[in-house]
Amino acid sequence: LAWMDQSALEHLDDLDDDQLSTFQWFLQKPNNVQGLPAITKSRLQTLDRCKTVDVMVETYGLQRAVQVTRVVLEKISRNDLLQRFPNENQELKQQKTETDDRNKELQEAKMKLQQEIQDLEGWEADEQLLVDIYTELYITAGRDVHVNTQHEVLQIDKVWKPSDTETQIQPRDIFKHPSGKDIPIRTVLTNGIAGIGKTFLVHKFVLDWAEERTNQDVHLIFPFTFRALNSLQGQEFETKDVTVEVLNYIFTALQSSGTSSYKKSRFKLLFVFDGLDESRLHLDFDVNNIRSVDVTKSTKVEVLLSGLISGKLLRSARLWITTRPAAANQIPQNLVNATTEVRGFTDPQKEEYFRKRSRDEEQASSIISHMKKSRSLHIMCHIPVFCWITATVLEELLETREGGDLPRTLTEMYIEFLRFQIDHTKEKYGPEKCIQYIKSLAKLAFEQLQKGNLIFYEKDLRESGINVSEASVYSGVFTEIFKAERRRKQENKVFSFVHLSVQEFLAALHVHLTFINTGISLVEEQQQTTSRWSEMFQSYSTGFYQTVVDEALQSPNGHLDLFLRFLLGLSLPTNQNLLPGLLTQTGSSSQTNQETVEYIKEKISENVSVERSINLFHCLNELKDVSLVEKIQQSLRSGRLSTDKLSPAQWSALGFILLSSEEHLDVFDLKKYSASEEVLLRLLPVVKASIKVVLSDCNLSERSCGALSSVLSSQSSSVTELDLTNNNLQDSGVESLSAGLESPHCKLEALRLSGCLVTEEGCASLASALSFKTSNLRELDLSYNHPGDSGEKMLRAKVEDPDCKRPSLNRGGASDTTYSCQLTVDTNTVNRKLKLSDNNRKVTNVKEDQSYPDHPDRFDRGRVEISVSYRGIRRKGFSDDCVFGHNDQSWSLICSDLHGYTVWHNKSQTSISSSSVSHRVSVYVDLPAGTLSFYRVSSDSLIHLHTFNTTFTQPLYPGFWVFPDSLVFLC
Repeated sequence: LAWMDQSALEHLDDLDDDQLSTFQWFLQKPNNVQGLPAITKSRLQTLDRCKTVDVMVETYGLQRAVQVTRVVLEKISRNDLLQRFPNENQELKQQKTETDDRNKELQEAKMKLQQEIQDLEGWEADEQLLVDIYTELYITAGRDVHVNTQHEVLQIDKVWKPSDTETQIQPRDIFKHPSGKDIPIRTVLTNGIAGIGKTFLVHKFVLDWAEERTNQDVHLIFPFTFRALNSLQGQEFETKDVTVEVLNYIFTALQSSGTSSYKKSRFKLLFVFDGLDESRLHLDFDVNNIRSVDVTKSTKVEVLLSGLISGKLLRSARLWITTRPAAANQIPQNLVNATTEVRGFTDPQKEEYFRKRSRDEEQASSIISHMKKSRSLHIMCHIPVFCWITATVLEELLETREGGDLPRTLTEMYIEFLRFQIDHTKEKYGPEKCIQYIKSLAKLAFEQLQKGNLIFYEKDLRESGINVSEASVYSGVFTEIFKAERRRKQENKVFSFVHLSVQEFLAALHVHLTFINTGISLVEEQQQTTSRWSEMFQSYSTGFYQTVVDEALQSPNGHLDLFLRFLLGLSLPTNQNLLPGLLTQTGSSSQTNQETVEYIKEKISENVSVERSINLFHCLNELKDVSLVEKIQQSLRSGRLSTDKLSPAQWSALGFILLSSEEHLDVFDLKKYSASEEVLLRLLPVVKASIKVVLSDCNLSERSCGALSSVLSSQSSSVTELDLTNNNLQDSGVESLSAGLESPHCKLEALRLSGCLVTEEGCASLASALSFKTSNLRELDLSYNHPGDSGEKMLRAKVEDPDCKRPSLNRGGASDTTYSCQLTVDTNTVNRKLKLSDNNRKVTNVKEDQSYPDHPDRFDRGRVEISVSYRGIRRKGFSDDCVFGHNDQSWSLICSDLHGYTVWHNKSQTSISSSSVSHRVSVYVDLPAGTLSFYRVSSDSLIHLHTFNTTFTQPLYPGFWVFPDSLVFLC
């Protein structure tokens, strides 16, 4: 390749300026360059000879650039230069031979890759390839990586619910910017839980490239796994170790060029590093420690890898790194240009998988129908590997078990999967040896799970007391449970279970067997044993399971949650009967299981986190107790759910049902359950999982805003639209809410605060939140509030600021004076001590009785109050039923220069602190919303004093009671 570049340059060096111009003119004509694409005039203008060669190589590739050079030289009659190609034919033949060899190697690599994909997904060689089933892939917003340390099974129910704001992409578009703009991307980080399809996605991408279907702009792809790189830890390499001379030349040329542009690079390279979470390498990204890498000197693998990722090595090369969520933060965010997330199978793709796998349409339909009946199985089937496990089990049972029950819980499914493996190997190895193998694997699973290891090397096996040769036998016997991957040398094998859930099931099996046979609780820190174990099991087993429940609840990240489900499931005699040679009857009675059930229900009633509560409900499902959930479901179906009578456990059950609903939580409307603050706080986990949250007219206060702020700032929040219209939030509540808006994790795009009593102080908090570049807010409704001139200016400045996202601002109906009405005095109700003037718009308290005619609606007594009342308030006598604010018929504001403001309702008073007392008062009533607000008026601005929230049952009327020597004037 190097001689081609040099040869073309030498030919152009001998051309004078006119001949070079003619040479470039021919390059612009497609019919003059053997049908190859022409190079535009704009790209060739002002180019010297060196840069002309660079453009030709970039456009045609090295070999064709030389061919074009020969053609054009002949057209401009420079045959003398053509004679300088004495060995070209021989070189080209050699090049063709090498190309043929590379194509042969490529075909062999493709066949190997196809076989690896078949093995990975559990397909037999004669089955249809799974390559036709695409795994869903979604672009995550921004450059933040969602680092989630929770147990991955808990994340499944969340990740398969994409919001409308997320963009689905195809594997071929992995390096296209989410915005659709031509923005260069060097490093992409793809995360996804174990078994969700990351490795399969990498294989699909490489296979499509190798078969020339996609991404043909890439010249070379280097796919690595961290499993393989771990075995090279501490070893040193340099480019001379690369056996292919062409690669050595490419690496050296790219590193010396210093270019960081992928598009402008002569050689377009892509490095893929799969499985960052499995890395045992020490990657150092400290800017003080990272130096430019000299590719001509020996360097450790860790340094080479750190240099690649940090951009100190091969800056123009692209990088694609995959990882599980918990390890995503190992790569600094400033080194990642785009993040993607593999979400597994969508519901339609689950069905597609089962139908493509099974040739029997009726059988496939039965599997799909059964999967949908069990919520736990349906959720797990978003993981492609679990779909494979489910298909393996159900296909066998549907063919061999006529009319029998199919597995409905996770424990039942994995027991059947294990029994399937034993049945298919016991004829060759014998049942006793198979059982012993399983027990050894279970011990390995538990001990490595304790260390957090999901892949094991020979050193790990020896530490667990497992003979390496025996491990190789296990991987050969139970190939669909335990896998061994051979590396470059025979001794460098990597072992792993087919999926994390299989390892956790076998770990639970080991704990169960150990507890039954020896009385040792491997979960408790202080192990207990007994020589009379068979007699004491029944009384002690309840305490054992309760201890495990407590241990799981104390885990900060839920790492024991799935393990707990399996362990409790294994305690059921019905499940123990499924593996008679492995699981012996424990003597565990129904009373023991019931005591465990009641203990779990007690824990649900306590103030446990929503994640722990959800898992406890799954535990009840494994124990075949669904009484809590069924009771709430019946109430929901009948439409007679009374939230006033729900116990704490039933509240948790309601949250569990809503979060586990078949329907996506697109809209959560609090009024559907109860328009109250207490109910909102109980259902916050449901709010967090919803996309649109409707909380209008729900009697909410500042307390709710603090809780909602926490929801908005959560990384796992799905809320993009929040409606808080007509709630008594005031400035303090908006200030609390703004703290959540300022979070970089906030996804909110629309916020409605109409009629929430917001003044300029609240507007200042909102303006501050809008200043953050991470803000996604596109719509802000502040109608029917009182921002004042300063509040208006602050918000308008943010809306017009080019550095902000420029949300649309709704200020229509901003002042309640928009809906003000002209009042008239009903002269039939005026007390005889009140004198009317100015066309009955002015009311003055006087000493002399006025000559008003008798009328049954006339008040006998009065005070200085601005009131709102039902028409039916009592008019005669001296009881509290006649006094505004001293009964349930009226609401009143007392105004006093000496004592300030006081509001009254039903004999309950609230004093209001105010810097001054205005002689002008405004009253705002929203009858449907159930809000009644009093304001003082200062310079035509409304300053909020107090708001009552209630349900109005009758029309309202204004009322005025006036002190002696005081007056009321209707403005």
